[in-house]
Amino acid sequence: MDWPLRFGTFMAPFHPTGQNPTLALQRDLELIVHLDRLGFDEAWIGEHHSGGYELIASPELFIATAAERTRHIRLGTGVVSLPYHHPFMVAQRIVLLDHLTRGRVMLGVGPGALPSDAFMLGIDPATQRPRMEEALDVILRLLRSDEPVTHDGEWFTLDNARLHLRPYTQPHPEVAVAAMISPSGPRAAGKFGCSLLSIGATQRAGIDLLGQHWQVCEERAAEFDHVADRRAWRLVSQVHVAETREQAYRDVEYGLEAYFEYFRKVAALPMVPEGPPDSLADQMNDSGAGVVGTPEDLIAFIEHLIEQSDGGFGTFLVQAHEWADPAATHRSYELIAQYVMPHFQGSAVRPAASKEWVAANRERFIGAAGGAIMSAIQQHAEEKAAKAEG
Repeated sequence: MDWPLRFGTFMAPFHPTGQNPTLALQRDLELIVHLDRLGFDEAWIGEHHSGGYELIASPELFIATAAERTRHIRLGTGVVSLPYHHPFMVAQRIVLLDHLTRGRVMLGVGPGALPSDAFMLGIDPATQRPRMEEALDVILRLLRSDEPVTHDGEWFTLDNARLHLRPYTQPHPEVAVAAMISPSGPRAAGKFGCSLLSIGATQRAGIDLLGQHWQVCEERAAEFDHVADRRAWRLVSQVHVAETREQAYRDVEYGLEAYFEYFRKVAALPMVPEGPPDSLADQMNDSGAGVVGTPEDLIAFIEHLIEQSDGGFGTFLVQAHEWADPAATHRSYELIAQYVMPHFQGSAVRPAASKEWVAANRERFIGAAGGAIMSAIQQHAEEKAAKAEG
């Protein structure tokens, strides 16, 4: 890749039941503040309504709170489940956030991940993807044009509707479409000229299909007169790093088992590998689904993703979780910022080159400096002697 890789987090979030949910949400906010200080580029906040783990029901409300506590980090909805909302209201909320954050907000959209959410709302899962595309089309028309929008659909209606506030960001905030393993996400992103947010891309099947997914996005973009930009492609993965692999394994004894249990028994999504419960960290590493190890392990993992993507991508997102306690989790992100991000952004190259240049010319510089010192000493002695004679 000939561009620096960006880094961020994808916060569903995941909080095992049995704990204080108010404090769990507070930890989520504190983590984003921590990432802002460390120089991470962005954070994406999820929307879920059942299951007990993914506690944030409104990413927009969470983003409004986080924006007041941070300075630089961009904040995205990761994602708004469009079939659950009238698209006009989604567009209105994101434009308001765009102004309140002075352009730091991004709109991520999807069909809705948890079947239990759709069930409670009386939505047939078979209709979710078509409804997402229908809603996204209307949202983009509202954001991209001053012309009024009229739409008479099966599940929502607009009559000469227009936003009464233009976006702060021109032409509008970035819009990203979520994708798992199927090609529906890349197809929609290409069709509407949106960014691609690959949530399941680092599962074994997802890694193998990375290049094909982007090819689908590019082909659909060309079909609808858009240009797909790899730098707007984001990949989400599961990561915990420590100074040593042994320490990382000890850290995740705190919560990795509960995380596996949630996906195997509640969410029923292909986010964790299969295997016995006594080797969960090994399963994560051996399956290629994520990394439990050192910064060096994560560097190798990301380099493999770049290779499999057949051309690179723009942002690597660490999935927020509670595999480790809060202190070890914060330390994991610190290590990523200290060692992994510079490797892919080139920020450590100039200091290292300067050090090597100075070291290689040390004798020359010391000689010159020594000569200058001796010259100054001699000049001082001569001036002193001249004054004594006078």
